[in-house]
Amino acid sequence: MREREVQVLRNARLVGIAGAGSETAGPGSETAGPGSETTGPRSETTGPGAGLVDVVIARGRIVAVAPGADAPVGAEETDLDGRWLLPGLVDHHVHFATWARQRARVDVSSARSARQAAGIIADAVKAGAAARSGTLVARGFQDALWPATPTADLLDRAAADGGQPGLPVAVISHDLHAVWLNAAAAARYGAPHAGLLREADAFAAEQAIDAEAAPRTAGLLADAVAAATARGVTGIVDLQMEDNLAAWRERIAGGVTGLRVRAGLYLSHLESAVERGVRTGDEVPGTGGLLTAGPLKLFSDGSLNTRTALCSHAYGDAPALPRGGYGHAAHEPEALRAHLARAREAGLEIALHAIGDLAVTWALDAFEATGARGSVEHAQLVRPEDVPRFAALGVTASVQPQHAMDDRDVADAVWADRAQDAFPYGALARAGAPLAFGSDAPVAPLDPWVAIAAAVARTDDDREPWQSANAVTVEQALAASVAFPKVSPGRPADLVAVERDPFTASGAELRTMPVAFTVCAGQVTHSAL
Repeated sequence: MREREVQVLRNARLVGIAGAGSETAGPGSETAGPGSETTGPRSETTGPGAGLVDVVIARGRIVAVAPGADAPVGAEETDLDGRWLLPGLVDHHVHFATWARQRARVDVSSARSARQAAGIIADAVKAGAAARSGTLVARGFQDALWPATPTADLLDRAAADGGQPGLPVAVISHDLHAVWLNAAAAARYGAPHAGLLREADAFAAEQAIDAEAAPRTAGLLADAVAAATARGVTGIVDLQMEDNLAAWRERIAGGVTGLRVRAGLYLSHLESAVERGVRTGDEVPGTGGLLTAGPLKLFSDGSLNTRTALCSHAYGDAPALPRGGYGHAAHEPEALRAHLARAREAGLEIALHAIGDLAVTWALDAFEATGARGSVEHAQLVRPEDVPRFAALGVTASVQPQHAMDDRDVADAVWADRAQDAFPYGALARAGAPLAFGSDAPVAPLDPWVAIAAAVARTDDDREPWQSANAVTVEQALAASVAFPKVSPGRPADLVAVERDPFTASGAELRTMPVAFTVCAGQVTHSAL
């Protein structure tokens, strides 16, 4: 949608969130925890017609907030008619291009066995799902509780049953840490073997699949940006496993301007970034302030569903789960410390993937030893003694609350004696840890309202809340999801207007929060008015 040089948003009810925003919180963040400008909780209104204000925007920033504000000459006016206005929402952990592609792929997430997944794929082949690309890529399987291991033969038979014997078939797992290939797909994507791949082998296969799909991605990206802005998103931290800065610079130059992007990088890009003097927070020239350099993404372990999250205890018994095994260490502690020290010297923050409790301990140890800044990504199982270390070290817990809902059954099965320490958002909040919410899209929907609802309600179906002691308040959830705490002059014009008061909405109402209007850098990116 077109940018408006000067505009006025009339009759808004402001929502202020105490404690929101942090220096590492993502695109648009300009505040920093204690001592930052905050306002108390709850919407700044007392009833119909009360507390309404106008917000004047010029050149991408808020210049005035007042009742009955004068409109500058030539300003375009929008009447919000009493809707609730809050700072734009930020998803602090996405894989954006993968999410854009996954939205168009065959979904097997409903399958409760490899055989059921193969049946869904056979039907998709019959329906012509592979007609354009000559391969079928599906998504969303979770095999942790499946009764049998997925095999290449099942996918070969699915292709034959669909009428295309020999068709390459690749299925990417829900958490992106596993890929299931038939023989033709293994040959096509250079995999070491057919069947089930995990961790590094899976990542390599995904990159090959995405590289093949890249020429067809442009339209998918535009659709994905529109879908995100329709949910009030104004900024993302993109941890796509590619040369992200270059990719987003090209996209923005090509007109994809609906989001602020903090683009992460990986070890394969580190030395090049150091040579170019790239530092976290640097604005990329020529992008109108929409693109900044993000953190260095590192892995400490694997994932819960693949049973490769690094834990201090062996995984328990459950259908299809191996006996014993403590998970996968992507880097030993000494190597982690070396990487963090190198990044700190280069002026780069760290986004350190750590899911199992031992991986979280190693991650915090590395931050403490090096003085590096950044976040632990996921933090799905945390020892009680490690919870206060986040606040003490100033390390952000960058978490994805919908994962707790998607994985509650798996956690109950494989972390049965530690479930009270799983997805411990409430414990982290009570300990003063900086929290940043995200989706890990495509693992969960790129929708901050889904994350907020999951964190507050701890359920997304008709079951009782799961481990409800680790729920957070609406205010804490919003604080972890916005770019800054208050709609006030001087802030970027990154705003979202919604149809309900977030502080009085139920969990189900938060999850489906109707978004009326989204503005990013003064550009109207979504309107349902």
